[in-house]
Amino acid sequence: MIKIPSYLKKGDTIGITCPGGFMAEEKVRTCIATLRQWGFKVKAGSTVGGASSDYFSGTDMERRDDLQRMLDDDQVKAVLCGRGGYGTGRIIDQLDFKKFRKRPKWIIGFSDITVLHCHLHSRLGVASLHAPMAGAFNEQGYKSESVLSLKKALAGKKARYRCAAHPLNRTGSASGALIGGNLSLLANITGTPSDIKTRDKILFIEEVGEYLYSADRMMYQLKRSGKLEQLAGLIIGGFTDMKDTERPFGKTIQESIYNLVKEYKYPVCMDFPVSHGRENYALKTGVPYQLKVAAGKVTLAEMAS
Repeated sequence: MIKIPSYLKKGDTIGITCPGGFMAEEKVRTCIATLRQWGFKVKAGSTVGGASSDYFSGTDMERRDDLQRMLDDDQVKAVLCGRGGYGTGRIIDQLDFKKFRKRPKWIIGFSDITVLHCHLHSRLGVASLHAPMAGAFNEQGYKSESVLSLKKALAGKKARYRCAAHPLNRTGSASGALIGGNLSLLANITGTPSDIKTRDKILFIEEVGEYLYSADRMMYQLKRSGKLEQLAGLIIGGFTDMKDTERPFGKTIQESIYNLVKEYKYPVCMDFPVSHGRENYALKTGVPYQLKVAAGKVTLAEMAS
């Protein structure tokens, strides 16, 4: 059974850490101010706007230790990752989850944080939040439905999302634990201790900034490793800022995925609002959802855990 961390109430503390790429302190200010307006206390880790001079928010040891402190701190009820980028996979095997396992808390983020979500699901059986990070609060983003969906999720409200139909959708309904995240990371963790089992689950995938052929290759890796064969359902989110080669790939990523999974019978939803773009709704990984893909619309509703 999946373990559901305690939901938050006003006065609880949210910790912010950057386990991957560097994030300047000024980029986090709006997020901190908004979380306080929501009624939470905020504890910023040492990797937030730290003294790093390279891509990362600190050395591997500094990033590991900052995240470890957040995991172990009894006062911190949820951990919001400031940004993704790259770096979580370099420290995941050095983290100690003994205390966290006994008292799990919500881990929040997406992109590179997919490594953490999958690790928590496969190794600890703990739910987590694939959701907007600190940067999403900037430029009036704190008013967006995506950021507000994080607030609702932390309060324990059950999600129910709708999106428009897509011509390449495959209709049907399915229920199962929802898992997934960034395609590059899902492909990257294949064969590692953080790898996920997908049978009878609803898998969601999003990506950013990849060449079309590269995304196609990673999708084939998931298929060849058996991860697309026995799904309950498949949700394809936003594939934003995709690039093409000088000699065109010849298909959109949606067309490519459609052909890749056409032999299977489960429902498939394209262009669901989970992405690196403005639309990135909070999804509880490991938690049961019901997916309904109809001719006119798509609904994804959180079920009782």
